Amino acid sequence: MRIVPVELGSRSYEVRIGPGLIGRAGAEIAPLLHRPRVAVLTDDSVAALHLPRLGSALEAAGIRWSALALPAGEGTKSWDHLGRAVDWLLAERIERRDIVIALGGGVIGDLAGFAAAILRRGVRFVQMPTTLLAQVDSSVGGKTGINSPHGKNLIGAFHQPSLVLADTDALATLPDRDFRAGYGEVMKYGLLGDADFFAWLEGNAPRLRTDADVLLHAVAHSVAMKAGIVARDETEQGERALLNLGHTFGHALESATGYSDRLLHGEGVAIGCALAFDLSARMGLCAQEDPSRVGAHLAAMGMPARLSDIPGGLPDDAALIALMGQDKKVVDGRLRLILARGIGKAFVADDVDPAAIRATLVGAR
Repeated sequence: MRIVPVELGSRSYEVRIGPGLIGRAGAEIAPLLHRPRVAVLTDDSVAALHLPRLGSALEAAGIRWSALALPAGEGTKSWDHLGRAVDWLLAERIERRDIVIALGGGVIGDLAGFAAAILRRGVRFVQMPTTLLAQVDSSVGGKTGINSPHGKNLIGAFHQPSLVLADTDALATLPDRDFRAGYGEVMKYGLLGDADFFAWLEGNAPRLRTDADVLLHAVAHSVAMKAGIVARDETEQGERALLNLGHTFGHALESATGYSDRLLHGEGVAIGCALAFDLSARMGLCAQEDPSRVGAHLAAMGMPARLSDIPGGLPDDAALIALMGQDKKVVDGRLRLILARGIGKAFVADDVDPAAIRATLVGAR
């Protein structure tokens, strides 16, 4: 097991990464409890795969538990399902000193964390991410929330977990498409701040599903990079914005496709990273070889890199740019993007010329 600390003073916690952690969850969580009682929020798909094993582990440690399974999918990050989760937690008499467990991918982690943040003005929670995307990104750092018709993750709160248990065995149950989508967030770490890690991924990432050591290193290194950034900039006042490389494009595309299975979040991030490097090259910020290298790696991993890779139609470029304008990184009405001066050299760019963005979108269709 690898342990990555997230250093946030009195709110510090550990991210524990390795095989078999769901089966040891009772022993891992027990020291956090004031009474032997937890509530589990999950989704229907994850419940069928992992909830019995988690329940047995909790019972073996003498911990009583109950669970609510919500529908799987991005559409669950809504007011209706948030209200259902909070009402259920209140009916279960979950108290402020209790623990809510988020068992699932990024959707459940975001929603359960937000429910914990607003329940009784703040209840502790434990992240148990079961997807690659959630293990390397959304479970770490305390961003919680739901979507709005105006855009993705526009309603939420910073609420740090008390512990993250990332069981790498759970990733074996993912369909290939979901696993590849999660890789978009792994690749992002190399692109934004670690060229050596990106080079390592170019040589090793094709073995992520077949080599446990490669998988453990990729997850742990990604988490360590995010933990360091979060510790220095918890509420995204500066450096943490770099973690949004590819996300302004990606979130707009998710919104344009109705948060449906036409485009998974990690696929949107992958396309967004490719677009960000293409835009950077168009603006003369990085070498022309850099977007080619990003595109080639995405192709090698079987991932989308262009708007034309998204099935079905998309809105016109003006509509996509308008959706990008709803991004949380907009400041004083000015669109801010994460661009790059090269592989591993991302930075925040203010007030990017819409004409350059439009040309990038046109070139990717």
